[in-house]
Amino acid sequence: MRERSAAGVGFDATAPQLLAVNLWSRMASRVLVRLAHFEARDFATLEKQAARVAWLRVLAPGAPVRLRVTCRKSRLYHSDAVAERVARGIETAVRGAHASGRARDDDEDEGEAPAQLIVVRFDHDRCTISADSSGALLHRRGWRQAIAKAPLRETLAASMLAACEWNGDVPLVDPFCGSGTIGIEGALRARNIAPGIGRVFAMEQWPHADVTLSRQLRDDARAQERPWEGVPIVLRDRDAGACAAAVANAERAGVRDACTIEHGSLSETDLAAIGERGLVLTNPPYGLRISEGADLRSLYARLGDVVKAGGPGWQLGILVPDQRLLSPTTLSFDPVLRTTNGGLPVTVERSCTTKKTATPVRRENRHQARK
Repeated sequence: MRERSAAGVGFDATAPQLLAVNLWSRMASRVLVRLAHFEARDFATLEKQAARVAWLRVLAPGAPVRLRVTCRKSRLYHSDAVAERVARGIETAVRGAHASGRARDDDEDEGEAPAQLIVVRFDHDRCTISADSSGALLHRRGWRQAIAKAPLRETLAASMLAACEWNGDVPLVDPFCGSGTIGIEGALRARNIAPGIGRVFAMEQWPHADVTLSRQLRDDARAQERPWEGVPIVLRDRDAGACAAAVANAERAGVRDACTIEHGSLSETDLAAIGERGLVLTNPPYGLRISEGADLRSLYARLGDVVKAGGPGWQLGILVPDQRLLSPTTLSFDPVLRTTNGGLPVTVERSCTTKKTATPVRRENRHQARK
């Protein structure tokens, strides 16, 4: 690892390694390849430098391109004007290429023609130009088509599992499973199924992409899959429609046999019947007006009771936007992950049986690669 920041981590990678990161990363949103890094304090310099970028590494003739530009504490602060100059450099270097001026903050809408994303960042007059090697955001594994209320992204579910150090060795229970994302990601992790095995990546459309390499890496990934060892993964929800969505998603993900999906309330959850120890990992309902949430406090109190009734071998991992929600559980917690969910700052807290100690907090990051 060469760099680490709030924006992500940077590392060197060969083409096979870059494809492997896309194929295997469970937590990254996308993987960017740095094409150029230079200083520019005026548009003439920007346009000159943009024309020198090795665009033909990532763009074929006639390729559609979309630009995402951010400017921070730089003399060139007008993102549309920056995008216009970079687009001009692309269209000059790549025959028939068409670059749109700006891109949305998220991925392209369903149904849009795929376009190569180019990310341009200005920070203190330093310009970094990167190409997205992933394509659709990496949380789009392909199996989650049935969605319940307040869906959790697959990458966040995978980050919660990693932060709580669950590796399939003890039972996993989600009593508010929704469309089943946490449990399904757990089953994929336990069986060592590559999260990107069912999709393609933008870098596979680049000039000189190695089709044989892509096929070989996927064949190798399938050979590394493990059979299900029988450790219970129990998904429950009081909403029958959510349970049906979870069943459909688990089938598409190829892990239906690993998941027990039940229609039932939180109070009916009997952890002791599942095992002597395990992890309850969940994204329960939460509201922003905590002081008015009497019913919410009662719900969290019941959650704490269910975990305690399971015995001392059970832990609770929980995603919350506000520490005050934890108090009704009467459990002690350590923070293990800080990130965002739908733009809202959230923390993953894991219950502990001993006195709290300082715990390193890990952050979900986007990955940057430099070939």
